[in-house]
Amino acid sequence: MDNSEMLIYGIGLLAQLLFSARILSQWIKSEKAGRVLSPTSFWTTSVIASILLMTYGTLRNDIVIVGGQLISYFIYLRNLKLKNMLESLAPPVRWGAVIFPFFAIGWLLWSDKYSFSYIMQHSKISGVLIAWGGLGQMIFTLRFVYQWYYSERLQESVIPVGFWVISLIGSMMIMSYAVLRLDPILFLGQIFGLVAYSRNLYLGLREQPAPEPTTT
Repeated sequence: MDNSEMLIYGIGLLAQLLFSARILSQWIKSEKAGRVLSPTSFWTTSVIASILLMTYGTLRNDIVIVGGQLISYFIYLRNLKLKNMLESLAPPVRWGAVIFPFFAIGWLLWSDKYSFSYIMQHSKISGVLIAWGGLGQMIFTLRFVYQWYYSERLQESVIPVGFWVISLIGSMMIMSYAVLRLDPILFLGQIFGLVAYSRNLYLGLREQPAPEPTTT
């Protein structure tokens, strides 16, 4: 492995460490509160980690990774806005955060070295594997679409129980994709998440009120 490959894997590993750190922080705070919380740090760390993971995916010519981050990335930003945090950022930082994903996907699709046609012609990933990984990323992204919809209804950033159910399904699919893709970064990034998602699901289900007994 040469220096450039080590740098690329380093970026990916840092992204996954930050994703795990956000879950760990959210998990600890939720355990202390005895209920599922949606802390601001969860969303700010998500934005930073997502930028790094999109960079990693672009450098690895992996459209599954980059595509899987696009929708959830803007949902991270929306949650920061619901928490009135986005406006507190300096304008260059705020607009840079908004523009970055378009820059990344444009570089992936249209640059001479990392064009979409180049990826399709030289990729070592089979079409079936790309489809499976893409489906896993789509399901994983749907958890944030669901969270976004739920939060918009309440006009408050919350993480509902369904978020953790979808997280578990998507995470297991991505883990299997990572095994077949021989991508240790993706695999390691999902192991810790499975434990945290399961625990948050338990906390979320415990929060829900018991159904009223029926009378005859």
